[in-house]
Amino acid sequence: MAIITDKKQVLDIYAEARQKGWVMPCFCSENLTTTEAVLAAAKEYADEKGIKDVPVIIAITCQYDHRTQASYYTHTRRWDTGLKLFVSDLKILACEGGPYESLRVMIHLDHIQFDTDSELLSWNMEDFSSIMFDASRLPFEKNIRLTSEFVRERGHLILVEGACDEIVDASGTEKSELTTPEKAEEYFHKTEVDLIVANLGTEHRASAKDLKYYGEFARKIKDRIGTRIVLHGASSVPADQIEALMDDGVCKVNIWTALERDSSPALLEAMTVNASRVGGRDMAKKLLLDEMLGVKAITDEKASLSYFTTEARQEIIFNEMKKIAGGYYRLWYR
Repeated sequence: MAIITDKKQVLDIYAEARQKGWVMPCFCSENLTTTEAVLAAAKEYADEKGIKDVPVIIAITCQYDHRTQASYYTHTRRWDTGLKLFVSDLKILACEGGPYESLRVMIHLDHIQFDTDSELLSWNMEDFSSIMFDASRLPFEKNIRLTSEFVRERGHLILVEGACDEIVDASGTEKSELTTPEKAEEYFHKTEVDLIVANLGTEHRASAKDLKYYGEFARKIKDRIGTRIVLHGASSVPADQIEALMDDGVCKVNIWTALERDSSPALLEAMTVNASRVGGRDMAKKLLLDEMLGVKAITDEKASLSYFTTEARQEIIFNEMKKIAGGYYRLWYR
């Protein structure tokens, strides 16, 4: 099955998900390992449940200043080159005859900025399934005006998410204000977006102890606009807070930090335990003498291709990311 880009088909998938009570996870990626781990997790879950065509949303940011993912997709650090590689990878993996051909794959452009991403906004959008038009750092009225202009220009071709309020990065000093039901309703009707990103207490890169997801705000917004809410910052709250999101009017959740943050410890442990297999005996003994390794680390074996190659490192990360993504599919595709 080719990448699904026709707006009617995309909307039909959202309608089907609502009917089934599914909240669709949208995983951001900035490398092939992450991209394929998400697809592999979806296929594994689909095979486990006997659902041949599970919907999958994979996203990427471009010149979003909190994380320029398309730039990190290539060491040229060119966002346009990275975005083309990202799309090409997905087309190959999900095409007819490809390993993930049975999945219904949608490509989402996330946090596309009204100003720094202006070049991308002039592109033909035929490769993409949806876009988050992000003018949330502007005053509210100007945000509405620019978003509604984009919807008038492109909304008939692609599903458009609008950012009602900015979802901040917890590593900074910005204050996060919750989206009120009144504000959400005004934004939704004036912009005519398909979905809205609301601030419901979560933040990018925050720790669970610091934050709370405000489901009561979501439900009040749902009463005014229906099940059209997109939640960002889900990596910052535990699963028990967000397992019943469809009841709250949330139809889609964006996830990235959890994939990277929660897979890294497995790589750290494997490389530490297998110190000499990764870096050779001399390096391992030096680290041991410098008290950077413990006595349980392997320091007396020679370096091995099975441990020091990029493939070896990526295999660890891939399997951990697949487990993490699979957990979200099992949480919301029940």
